Amino acid sequence: MIDRNRLAELFDRERAEFVRTHPKSKAAYENATHLFGSVPMTWMNKKAGGFPIYLEGAKGNRVTDIDGNEYIDFALGDTGSMAGHSAPAVVEAIVRRVADQGGLTTMLPTEDAEWVGAELTRRFGMDKWSFSLTATDANRWAIRLVRAITGRPKILFHAYCYHGSVDEALIVVGPDGHGMSRPGNVGSPVDVTETSRVAEFNDLEMLERELANNDVAAVLIEPALTNIGIVLPEPGYLEGVRELTRKYGTLLIIDETHTFSAGPGGMTKRDNLEPDLVIIGKSIAGGIPTGTYGLSAEFAARVLERTELDLIDMGGVGGTLAGNPLQVAAMRATLEKVLTDEAFEKMIATATYFTDGVQAIFDRYDLPWAINQLGARAEYRFAKPYPRTGTAAHESADGELEDYIHLYLANRGIMITPFHNMALMCPTTTKADVDAHQLHFEACVRELVNA
Repeated sequence: MIDRNRLAELFDRERAEFVRTHPKSKAAYENATHLFGSVPMTWMNKKAGGFPIYLEGAKGNRVTDIDGNEYIDFALGDTGSMAGHSAPAVVEAIVRRVADQGGLTTMLPTEDAEWVGAELTRRFGMDKWSFSLTATDANRWAIRLVRAITGRPKILFHAYCYHGSVDEALIVVGPDGHGMSRPGNVGSPVDVTETSRVAEFNDLEMLERELANNDVAAVLIEPALTNIGIVLPEPGYLEGVRELTRKYGTLLIIDETHTFSAGPGGMTKRDNLEPDLVIIGKSIAGGIPTGTYGLSAEFAARVLERTELDLIDMGGVGGTLAGNPLQVAAMRATLEKVLTDEAFEKMIATATYFTDGVQAIFDRYDLPWAINQLGARAEYRFAKPYPRTGTAAHESADGELEDYIHLYLANRGIMITPFHNMALMCPTTTKADVDAHQLHFEACVRELVNA
């Protein structure tokens, strides 16, 4: 349906406008000569406008850049700021710890940690909790524990899953139906098929084929894929995963880092899942780096009874700064006062309003695109029906079209996640904010298809 010449013309127009209205960001990028790739993290070079937007400040769901442009923020740090930017309760807790109490990193526990652990148990059902600085670290440490307990070497993943920068996770299903290194994988220590197995999401037959090798310590999954669109589980799929893992003596780790958007206890609580471990991080400290992993009572007991495992010093679960007083104070404030059960109700209702509005636009212009919603999170894909596997979702990507839409919206004060078409609601996102997105998104589509 898309006239590529028309798309190129529109994109050039939008890029010219972006350059005109962001001179300070352009200059800052050009002057960043001491940064690898000219940015603090190389993924910041996902820049439809030719250079990234430079931040001046952010509050709630509003971001201001150094050129004075304001944006309604539906990216929210790709989930890291799902609580909203600088939520007052989190800021208060941080200031109290920094200015009043002091002690940012001391290698000593605080009483806040037990409160956080108890709240995470209420939400996710896991009995014991430990903290890390990122969800990636939590995944790495969980992998070491399950290998130690089972004596098995491999971890199984879904193709195009998202578990941070975990080496083992960078595996996809190749053309022959078996695992291969994900294209673009940088500096893998060994061939990923030596450490990992892979199955397509929503494919229990493929999952059982891989588990039948009896060398998989754990299946590590997102209960819905989230970094390749939102690929939702088909009815019975997650129950089937749990049944097969038990059949083959394999543990189940559920990574809720993004699927936490489903509700206050993620999909684990909402869908009554029964994992052995749960990973959650990124958003639960209001923007302060954090990660946690929770263990079921049974699995925790299995680990602790193995007295030959050094869990104190050299056991692979280190991280001097993890569980520091600042991090834990921010987690408590976020969970107790911001990302509450009541807040999720509002966020999910707002996301439903967003999803319905985008779907109406697709229907109005007869577009072969689809949108999925996962609680407070929604994302559209350039395919209809919505892809049911990670590989199919990957194949539906359209970088040129995506960049045009992102740039068009940014030029009109709307920010969505730069790597894909995800919109996330925080407690301060309003229906008026959604209406602003729909207004400009429809105008963007209209120009494209009514050429």
